[in-house]
Amino acid sequence: RIPHFAMARRYPLHVSWEFPIKWRSGETMTKLLGLLAALCIASPVSAATTTTVRDTWPTTALGSINRDVFDMALAATSCAERAGAVNQPATLTVIDYSLPSTDKRMWVYDLRTQTLLYEELVSHGQGSGANVAGRFSNVPGSYQTSLGLFVTAEPYMGKNGYSLRLDGLETGVNDRARERAIVMHGAPYVSEAFVAANGRLGRSQGCPAVRTEIAHDLINTVKGGGLVFAYAKDPAWLRASAYLGQCAAAANPPAGRTTR
Repeated sequence: RIPHFAMARRYPLHVSWEFPIKWRSGETMTKLLGLLAALCIASPVSAATTTTVRDTWPTTALGSINRDVFDMALAATSCAERAGAVNQPATLTVIDYSLPSTDKRMWVYDLRTQTLLYEELVSHGQGSGANVAGRFSNVPGSYQTSLGLFVTAEPYMGKNGYSLRLDGLETGVNDRARERAIVMHGAPYVSEAFVAANGRLGRSQGCPAVRTEIAHDLINTVKGGGLVFAYAKDPAWLRASAYLGQCAAAANPPAGRTTR
């Protein structure tokens, strides 16, 4: 048995208690256990601090997405809300451009019900590469895909049919998306049949084009304030993004536009 004075030295909190502990009293023991539980809950070091944001989602709701990419997308979503860039977005679309175009690399999630709505093929820009995108730009005429966080805007009828405008939130990374006409639309070169015949998807002028069969419904699902998170293993963007890491966007909202 540990002497009383030794207990006091190892657990200083013990000496501050002002009531006697009657170890054989069930009522007193119950109160003590309740106090200890409260102290554990109040502690800043708890199990909750070590869990990731995806742990609140059902595993079956994630699909085949890389879990780290999903975490990053949810963190960027939270940052955008803190920064006032969006207000309770209903959907989150994640595109993983580190994967080849032959893979289903776009996922659409309902943020309210925590469910996966779509898992789809998506194209990248002609200037970004063949089957795998390796170059990214914010510059008009580059025909390259842009990375980062976008907010969905209004749908319209254009040369590619029913399309959805996107507004880039990241200064110097994707904030010229509207100027560049980077939109979501359907395209005949996004299909399993095209992949079978060509070994990859066709490429856009920088737009995230999807299968024509699902374009209309998908656009109506995500339009008007949803988020799109376009990811790739691009070190410069990963270091500088205002919506990743420490969420610089919340402290210093971007005031101007630059090119990259």
